[in-house]
Amino acid sequence: MAAVENVTGPIPSFDPYERGCPSRELLDQIGSKWAVLVLGELGRNGTSRFGRLRQALAGVSEKMLTQTLRTLERDGLISRTVYPEVPPHVEYELTALGQTLREPLKALTEWSVLHIQEVITARGEYDDRTERTR
Repeated sequence: MAAVENVTGPIPSFDPYERGCPSRELLDQIGSKWAVLVLGELGRNGTSRFGRLRQALAGVSEKMLTQTLRTLERDGLISRTVYPEVPPHVEYELTALGQTLREPLKALTEWSVLHIQEVITARGEYDDRTERTR
């Protein structure tokens, strides 16, 4: 990786177009369907328990939600708080770093809703063209 000089020393320069750049993995994670929806749900409704998240994210399996939550926690985007009760009470919420994704993900979600009909039309036209050439 190249470095950019700064008054405090070199700062690594990350380029997701460069092979091996760790930002690629992060983009892959935060761009996944379930991560976008988990982050969006926590951004809209705040702290949430696992069951509430699973209910809000129709179609997500328990395994996929667990994997997504663990990855987001590992990346520092959400925090997991366990309360010593029987049965255990666990809550998830966005961290300060996770909060910084609220606006970009909101914009992406709004774009998808605004343009989904155009995308559906384009898919149909593409499918029709490719069917004729087979």
